[in-house]
Amino acid sequence: MKSTKETSSTKEQLLQTAMELMLAKGFTAVTVDEICEKTGVTKGGFFHYFESKEDLGKAVLEYYWQSQVQMVQEMPFHSIKDPLKRLHGFLDSFADRARDPQITKSCLIGNFSQELSSTYPGIRTLCDRKFSLFADMLKQILDEAKQMYAPRSRFDTRGLAEHFIAIFQGALILSKAKQDTKVIEENIRHFRQYVETLFKRGRK
Repeated sequence: MKSTKETSSTKEQLLQTAMELMLAKGFTAVTVDEICEKTGVTKGGFFHYFESKEDLGKAVLEYYWQSQVQMVQEMPFHSIKDPLKRLHGFLDSFADRARDPQITKSCLIGNFSQELSSTYPGIRTLCDRKFSLFADMLKQILDEAKQMYAPRSRFDTRGLAEHFIAIFQGALILSKAKQDTKVIEENIRHFRQYVETLFKRGRK
């Protein structure tokens, strides 16, 4: 019988491999056989951890989300006290990642949303939930900035947070079509400039 540590290690290996393959090829194109071959896990072993490929997809999405949360938590902007400057730091951190050639310019949540929304409603719901959590994260910074600075125009911070998600996800798609990651950086810059117009320089 495998120990708890060995079981956890095998499951994480399956999740990591599946995540990498699905980021590169999509959910549908990746087979259970391919994942088993790359990890050295038998098909019976695979189904010990996951009841179905859909079950795997949900687990991979959660695994990916946790990795992204950790990535955001490690970004340096959190130490900035001024919320507007912290927002700029948030955007700059994402722009820096767009410039880093070692980082994959893809989002599993966005990819799954496009590929699986009409065929796997459970996965679509999970994608929506993760986007909502990300919007909450950004909304908190925007709320603090709105409290400290008098906005030049009335705006909904939740809507603005979702606007960034739409811009970022669209930029990822466009960068793939153009094979140019500068598209991501440019769109983040445009969003930052737009946000600047919403706030006055002086505090309330």
